[in-house]
Amino acid sequence: MSAGLPSRSSDRRQLREERRRRRRRVVWGSAAAVAAIVLLAAGGVTAAVLMNQGDGQPETTASTPKPAEPVVFEDDEPAAAQGAEPCTQVKIMASLENAEMVTKLAEGYNAQPRDVEGNCVSVAVVKDKSGIAAEDAAANFKDLPEDQRPIVWIPDASSWLSVARYSGGGASVPKAADSIGYSDIVLAMPQSLATAIGWDQERPTWDEIFGAADDENLWTDLGHPEWGAFKLGKTSPLIASSGEAALLASYGAASGSLTDLTSEQIEDEEITDEVRQHELSTSHYMATPEHFLWHARQAADTGSVADFLSAVIVDEKSVWDYNRGITSRDGVNRIESTPPAEPLVPIYPSDGYYIADNPGAVLSGPWVDETERAAGADFIRYARTSQGQQIVRDTGYRDLNGGLSPIVQSVGLLGDPTEAGGLPFPSQRVVVAAHEAFPDVRKRAQLLFLVDVSGSMEEPIATGETKLAAAKDAITEALGHFSGGDNLGLAAFSSVDDGPITPGNVSPVQDIGDSRPDFLRALGGLQPIEFTPLYAAVDTFAKEQAANFQPDRINAIVLLSDGKNETMTPTIDANQMIANLKALHHDTPVLIFTLAYGADADVATLQSISSATGAHYYDATDPTKVSDVLGDLVTSF
Repeated sequence: MSAGLPSRSSDRRQLREERRRRRRRVVWGSAAAVAAIVLLAAGGVTAAVLMNQGDGQPETTASTPKPAEPVVFEDDEPAAAQGAEPCTQVKIMASLENAEMVTKLAEGYNAQPRDVEGNCVSVAVVKDKSGIAAEDAAANFKDLPEDQRPIVWIPDASSWLSVARYSGGGASVPKAADSIGYSDIVLAMPQSLATAIGWDQERPTWDEIFGAADDENLWTDLGHPEWGAFKLGKTSPLIASSGEAALLASYGAASGSLTDLTSEQIEDEEITDEVRQHELSTSHYMATPEHFLWHARQAADTGSVADFLSAVIVDEKSVWDYNRGITSRDGVNRIESTPPAEPLVPIYPSDGYYIADNPGAVLSGPWVDETERAAGADFIRYARTSQGQQIVRDTGYRDLNGGLSPIVQSVGLLGDPTEAGGLPFPSQRVVVAAHEAFPDVRKRAQLLFLVDVSGSMEEPIATGETKLAAAKDAITEALGHFSGGDNLGLAAFSSVDDGPITPGNVSPVQDIGDSRPDFLRALGGLQPIEFTPLYAAVDTFAKEQAANFQPDRINAIVLLSDGKNETMTPTIDANQMIANLKALHHDTPVLIFTLAYGADADVATLQSISSATGAHYYDATDPTKVSDVLGDLVTSF
């Protein structure tokens, strides 16, 4: 039996019951101690340079101590003169989360003359989601021409190196790589909510966090019924480091220790049951922290941030961005506005929190020659110099000694860098075990695909197939994300003259494990018809889904439309549709994820539909990308 676990099932049950009793004591004790001002949650950072544990290393992790002596940042030493042309081209793959930092580092590097093995060097940055990049790295970026494949990969956590190597990328991805800067992955809460529960003064454990999220009456018991249920936001652990950290923390809390977590514990049936219970408090999963924080800002500007979330597990850099007024609807394009009226407070759990360590991995695939490798290594050297570390701090990250820019620490309300508590991500075996377990423990879906089958869906796209045929292929591919236990259904909408919505429901919402053949037959039978009763269809099917609301599932509609509302005789208008959606969402929150399909899609209306329900809008106005976009969308489940 693994260390930290009781030896008998009865002992485990008693331990869980004691945890639940302790959660209640902590919540009520914290509420009594709440002060009128918000104090910084005592946090910390591991100041040592973290290296991910690779193949053959022990499974356990431990809080990494600060080095005996601080890291000394050497000055950059650019070349006396630029090397010969043509310059060595170094393409760097960054994560969406760290792309700003990596881009600024590239600008700093390119601003000085470089000579690596006789040639000048030019660095360019591309970005993608961590999980997607890991899949591509595992396949040696085979879908890209060799001259477009990255020389350096800087995911925002070393865990993705483990995932890529396990999935087949051992030939090109190193086991470990030097960090260029850190960001603690924390629990971020609106300031008033953190104060109400007392976590701004007394750091909770992860067990207490998940216990609070499990308690549907928590805010009511603390005198705030207007905040509804505790809404915990998480990214997908298959896509983002913060989602990985959330899932690993859940397993750590269930097993009794984050630092001693093993793959055997992840496979333990009773621990799995508790993690599955933790996941029920998740509102839904999103691809990046920016998705959550964009919606949080929308909720704050139109009412209360508590309408959308109680807490979200994100990296510190994202908290700093939010508190200074920067959000992103799509995780790519940033929107700058005034700071929010209520900031987010980062909470640093007392039993540890994982660190996004941003490893600079120079790849060794057959497309990388020795000169390119040397140039990539020279860029990583620059990132760790005094000049590079200043950029790291200025862009919202901790340097290799845990240091923060004073303005970043102040605006982000970030923890004191002299405090300890940060943890490296676990070994490859543990990370991979968590990835493999997620489909079993994630919150299940209650989902209706709602497809526009107006006449315009008969139009061809650049691939030569019709819009509807491409949409069918994309939905068929997206079904692979779901498994037995997920309830899925299919409806489509158009109308003939003044007739009703047609064809309507063609496959009822039911367990896809049993109904997949029927779903696919119904999907294959869809045909373009005539008008586009968008408003009436959304109103009708949202009400149907709300009437069948399942509180232990992610209740949602995925709406795919290629046009604007068009009917022979007007029925419901856009304002009434949105008002009805908001009224439904208060008691039976059915999320409507909208996908704008083709250049003629009504983007503004689709964005307003998703925003009204706390869901996300996706852009497939280039219809050839519909499979990729829908594949991204279903990571919300």
